[in-house]
Amino acid sequence: MSELLEVKDLSVSFDTPWGEAQAVRDVSFSLKSGEVLAIVGESGCGKSVLCKTVMKLLPPSAKIKSGRILVNGTDISGYQERDMCKLRGKLFSMVFQDPMASLNPAIPVGKQVAEAVKICQKGLPKKELFKRAEELMRLTGIACPGEHMKWYPHQFSGGMLQRSVMAIALAGNPEIVFADEPTTALDVTIQAQILDLFQKLQKKLGMAVVFVTHDLGVAAKIADRVAVMYAGKIVEIGTAEEIFYDARHPYTWGLLQSLPICAEAKRELYTIPGTPPSSLSLPKGDAFACRNKYALRIDYEEEPPMFCISDTHYAATWLLEKRAAKLPGLYRRTEG
Repeated sequence: MSELLEVKDLSVSFDTPWGEAQAVRDVSFSLKSGEVLAIVGESGCGKSVLCKTVMKLLPPSAKIKSGRILVNGTDISGYQERDMCKLRGKLFSMVFQDPMASLNPAIPVGKQVAEAVKICQKGLPKKELFKRAEELMRLTGIACPGEHMKWYPHQFSGGMLQRSVMAIALAGNPEIVFADEPTTALDVTIQAQILDLFQKLQKKLGMAVVFVTHDLGVAAKIADRVAVMYAGKIVEIGTAEEIFYDARHPYTWGLLQSLPICAEAKRELYTIPGTPPSSLSLPKGDAFACRNKYALRIDYEEEPPMFCISDTHYAATWLLEKRAAKLPGLYRRTEG
């Protein structure tokens, strides 16, 4: 698999009445063709901003301070809106968290899907547009699409709405789909159905997916690799197996301990103490230090670099520095 998307040292901030908010800080990651990368972390850690930055969907108050975004080797970080319009839909698209907010309540759903096809595949006759729209709705699991195309968004269930938004996202046959917590607003049964649909479509169409979620169970089910974000930074990244069975960052440990399956017979779930720092006033050193019971003195003075654990596994914690004392029992040690 070749490198389809590369993000290098990306930093994004917002101008606010209270000062500069550092939403994304020196983030680097890559995405291969056909790969599923899950980005996990608490609310406000920069997951959604990171995805919207790649697609240039940020408000005017946001700015890219530094870094590069390469797609198939081409740097698009300096692209203007007219250039990005040529990429959205065809190269990459996004499925947002709230499908009702993504659809126009006054226009039939089928017409909205057809409009997306029209934008991505210019020159198609009207009959072909609606035929393609019906195919996309059928592809995303909407029963009797010919009939449901005439329905308005308020007539659809939550699961049907999300399937419709997915149909719109697939209108241009994109190489990359960003899915921004697409199952959060759905009940458990429908959530499972949508996740299964995502997996089937990803394999059938061969597209790469960046799946944003705060649910580690979801990440474990669908992801090839997992990136853990905290306070605007990726603090650990690796294959799904490495993150779930050989985690090295204390924040990742805390997230994993918070899973219900880890509670076993305990009466209460584990919770990470404290709250994430404000992006307006980040502390000196490691932003997680004040919540980390394993914090070292250097954590309060200097940000840790990314330490290499394997060719695919990296974590930003001073506990991996060769002079740091080992903490047995918290993770499997990697030889060498």
